[in-house]
Amino acid sequence: MPVSTMRFRAALVAGSILAAGGASFAQQPPRPAAPRPATPAPQAQPAPAAPAPGQPPAGQRVELQPSQADWTKVCGKDQAANKEICYTTRDFGVAADQPPVLAVAMYDVKGDDNKIVRLLLPPALLLPPGIRFSVDRGAALEGRFEICFPNGCFAESKVKTATIDTIKKGTVLNVVVKNQVNAEVTFVIPLTGFGKAFDGPPIDPKVLEEQQKQLQDAMQKQAEEERKRLESQAPGAAPAPAPAPR
Repeated sequence: MPVSTMRFRAALVAGSILAAGGASFAQQPPRPAAPRPATPAPQAQPAPAAPAPGQPPAGQRVELQPSQADWTKVCGKDQAANKEICYTTRDFGVAADQPPVLAVAMYDVKGDDNKIVRLLLPPALLLPPGIRFSVDRGAALEGRFEICFPNGCFAESKVKTATIDTIKKGTVLNVVVKNQVNAEVTFVIPLTGFGKAFDGPPIDPKVLEEQQKQLQDAMQKQAEEERKRLESQAPGAAPAPAPAPR
């Protein structure tokens, strides 16, 4: 798995604390460093007019592709509420071999009709309009931005089980935002495999632990390479020692 993809997924996992209201996941990975900057939202000309009800919004459409093999479901227990909490997540980019620009996570508190749709979106977006999303050509639902960092923004919408059921049966999820020039951009996210993953068993704890280890090792290696690069470019850096005479 590319380092950029692992960092992006790690950022979404770190945001799970916010989405779950401070719940402590039994399998939650440690809070990682910030991810590499996501690709800024594309600029587009302002949309001419609001679309008819039930129709996809006008403006630029960005067709996304999965950046990882499949949806991943992670479950843990909120010790305070004594409830199981699961989230099903996947990263997406403009091409399968490109760094992700968006990540989706659907949160499910067992026994609770309230669910959460959470997204990690690229920077350079207008925050006050929030987000809108729809399944295929269905009615749009609204969400709002919760917190932003230089490398991306988290947005979420609280929904009911019926909305998740619709998403499970859908083909694509249309996520509408406004970029820095006040133009609408629609990210089109394929939903293939989501229903099966959401209803299926969570990832094996041993597999999750191995993924966490790979993530930490890759990030440490990248940090060390960056440190060496900066040291080699520092003014007054000592020249490399001459080879010893034979």
